Order: sequence, then structure tokens, then C-alpha cells
Amino acid sequence: MPYLQLDVPYEYTPEQKKAAAKRIGQIYSDVMKVNANIITVAIREVGKGGVWRCTNDEPDEAAIMMLDIRKGRPIEQRAEVARQLIEACVELLGLKTNRLNVEFTQHSGDEMYHPLLGGFNKNWIADERSE
Repeated sequence: MPYLQLDVPYEYTPEQKKAAAKRIGQIYSDVMKVNANIITVAIREVGKGGVWRCTNDEPDEAAIMMLDIRKGRPIEQRAEVARQLIEACVELLGLKTNRLNVEFTQHSGDEMYHPLLGGFNKNWIADERSE
């Protein structure tokens, strides 16, 4: 944990996905102040017509990023990571800013088992990068 999942209606090369995963992980690590080695990124290509944004008229193709994270971060910090992640996805993957939502699911540390950490994670603290 954190588990950052991006569902997209397009196809990308493995190199594009790797570059996007690296940037997404760097942004998350920097803004949320965690070690990058605990971040997992999934870029799921659900296929053309696989993700839609409903409108008053016809639905538009869209993308969504779900962030499973530890609870406790201030709303401003979550807003900043969302903003930067959207910018990176627009730049690297050609997604549309107004068609990409970021949603957060927050957990306590003991809901995330991480072998790299030797078991369950701890609850969030303000800056974990040096640990």
C-alpha cells in the first residue's frame, strides 16, 4: 500500500506504462512523503469503450484513478497529489483533464499487509521518506 490504479480506455506500450508508473510513483512519494518502494501502480487497459463519463447527453470516454491509501492525510495534500497525478496522466498518456477523476479509499495501516515492511503497515505519519 498505497495501491494506485488507473483504468483507461486506450492501449499503451509497456514502455509508456512503465514511464507512467514511474512518474505516478514519484509524484505520490514526493507529495505524500512516503518511500517509493511501497507504492504499487496498476495501469489497466479496459479497452476502447470500457470507461465512460455520463453526461446529460451521450456518455464520453473517460478514465479513473483509484488511490487506496492510508487515512490521515489532510485534504490539501490529497488535492495536490490528485492535481499532479492528473497532469502527469494528461502529459504521458494523452488523457483529458476533464475526463479523469481521482478517488481515494482510505485505510488504517493494519489493513495493509506488506512483506517488504515485515507485515502490516503502520498508521500514517507526516513524513516517512527517511524510514
